[in-house]
Amino acid sequence: MADTEKNDGLSRRGFMKATAAVSAFALASAMKTNFAYAQGSDQIRVALIGCGGRGTGAATDCCGSSPNVKLVAMADMFKDRLDESRKNLAGESKKDASQKGTEEWFEVPDDRCFLGFDAYQKIMALKDVNLVILATPPAFRATHIAAAVEAGKHIFAEKPVAVDPVAVRSVLDSYGKINDKKLCFVTGTQRRHDAGYNEVIKRVHDGAIGEIVSGNIYWNQGSLWLRPRQTEWSDMENQIRNWIYYTWIGGDHIVEQHIHQIDVMNWVMQDNPTEAYAMGGRQVRTAPQYGNVFDHFATEFSFKNGAVISSQCRQQDFTDARVAERFVGAKGTSDPAAWIKGETTFRYKRPDGILGPYQQEHADLITAIRTGNQINEAKRIAEVCLAGIMARTSAYTGKKVTWDEAMKSDLSMMPEKLELGPLPVGPVAMPGQQPKVA
Repeated sequence: MADTEKNDGLSRRGFMKATAAVSAFALASAMKTNFAYAQGSDQIRVALIGCGGRGTGAATDCCGSSPNVKLVAMADMFKDRLDESRKNLAGESKKDASQKGTEEWFEVPDDRCFLGFDAYQKIMALKDVNLVILATPPAFRATHIAAAVEAGKHIFAEKPVAVDPVAVRSVLDSYGKINDKKLCFVTGTQRRHDAGYNEVIKRVHDGAIGEIVSGNIYWNQGSLWLRPRQTEWSDMENQIRNWIYYTWIGGDHIVEQHIHQIDVMNWVMQDNPTEAYAMGGRQVRTAPQYGNVFDHFATEFSFKNGAVISSQCRQQDFTDARVAERFVGAKGTSDPAAWIKGETTFRYKRPDGILGPYQQEHADLITAIRTGNQINEAKRIAEVCLAGIMARTSAYTGKKVTWDEAMKSDLSMMPEKLELGPLPVGPVAMPGQQPKVA
């Protein structure tokens, strides 16, 4: 489905284009990559599951990140979404070929395009597919991950990978199976593959600002896209097409979007939060077409060392935007994307000619597949999702939520039947009026 980020200064495509890049072949040569291992083939054959803006962008980034990568199959719930993505990807493939002097990477015939709730199963049955890109709405991610592992596919899974604790535990189970099968798994938290974040956070971990005592993380911006409901759409179809506005399928924006900053928080802290104490509400997006999600959250995340990290995320038009992280240590402060100030002073300067993080995450995955040097991010992203779920539950209920409570919760928001038909919208959460943990 579609990317949740608008076509503005925060968009993933705009960010990537603003970042210096070199050919993947040059990058691989510099890394002395061995292109001998890809499940018995030098070529990486990719299938895309979920053909919205995010999936289309991920497929472009994946195939453009490294040589000899082909997109060979596609799947989506709806034909119009698949057709639009297919057209765009064919155009991107031609453009890349003309600009880089390489072969086109788009090779998706009609008989390798699949539709419906079970389309992912048809992809998994394709024996020649090495790697699957999972970019459907988040509620389906854990099921698709499990199926990909069962089929022996390497995985790029967009974030979040879970919207409730039951799905978190499913992904944690898949994590162990991924290790057992020596598969590779990368998720779409591209800051983990950004050179600046890696350099600064390494210095923080080496003690540059001392023990972390507090911090602030933000994703504040305007509202997102909305697809007006068509008369022929069922409740289920409308909710899938507008998935960001329904908690059961998107997780609410604190889990779906703010997960990037929560991931950086856990990375800097080298730990998961012990509890979340949050508030939030639905102040601007109150009309029925906005489903049942909130439009703002504020959270305090507590850690075992006594540090408290404050979190803000907001999607309200005509408000100040801020997408950032700041951390305070006993000996200084840090913006983990750029600088350190205190007893040690450091500012990261991006070298010319390196891949941006939206391509680098795919290049790292493909390198791992080809060299056999396994990478498996499933446990880390599952735990980050649980931290976001803790905060959402706390805001929805008005109660503090601990890590252990969230991990043991039996909450699953998946509908009993996946079919295009009636599906009542769940109520908007009212703090103090619903169970703490279902």
